[in-house]
Amino acid sequence: MSLGSRLKIESKGMFVTFVFYAIVGIIFLVLALPIVSFAPHLAIIGMFSLITAYGVLGKRVWTIWFVMILFFVGTTFSAFMIYNIPQIDYLLGVGTILYLILTWTFTGYAVAKRKVFES
Repeated sequence: MSLGSRLKIESKGMFVTFVFYAIVGIIFLVLALPIVSFAPHLAIIGMFSLITAYGVLGKRVWTIWFVMILFFVGTTFSAFMIYNIPQIDYLLGVGTILYLILTWTFTGYAVAKRKVFES
């Protein structure tokens, strides 16, 4: 039995959206650990990302609201990081640009398929 059938995945696009938000949530929560250097804003983005991943997987009605919240928060966070980080760390700047592009892509996909969340 495949993973998609066990999770009752109807659309591969929605599954990829779920995976993106879940991975981003885990990464941001790990980066927010006190061991690394506690950053509460990263923890909040991580928690919202995990909640959104759960909503995408469960096709919850409120998911589109969390997607839009993460769109604005992620865009603001990325714009700030892109403006300040490239002088310090090139790899972090490239990662931030990639996060920004993927956030816009998956937000656009989720908004285009918002009827899935209404059923």
